[in-house]
Amino acid sequence: MATELSERCSVIEECYEFMLGYAGQGLPAEPGRDGQVRDFLARGARAIEALEAAIPAGEPYLAFREVVARDARDSLAAVNLVLAQPAIGSQLIDNLNASIHLRALLTDLFLIDEILKNQRRHQESPANTA
Repeated sequence: MATELSERCSVIEECYEFMLGYAGQGLPAEPGRDGQVRDFLARGARAIEALEAAIPAGEPYLAFREVVARDARDSLAAVNLVLAQPAIGSQLIDNLNASIHLRALLTDLFLIDEILKNQRRHQESPANTA
């Protein structure tokens, strides 16, 4: 489960980083010239879907799963709205990058990913294997 979450986090972060670069290029919205950003957005959307299920169940994660589910749903709505446009220019991506929904989701993912990494390190440390 932690591996699935980590993989989804990587895809979403990669998408966001690409979007930052795309937004900075000042590209106009021209149909047919936005294939690469569409690919990144589509991969990001797939990684966001069912994200909640990749977070461990039970305490102390239960309430946080609800937060991630809400932020994922809101982010996915924004990403899908952008994907539905006939052309995606830099300004539209810049506005998506600034979306509080997407930023909240990224922050959620950084937090839970770091927590799970620390838990794995703690479980794998020599002091805990004896």
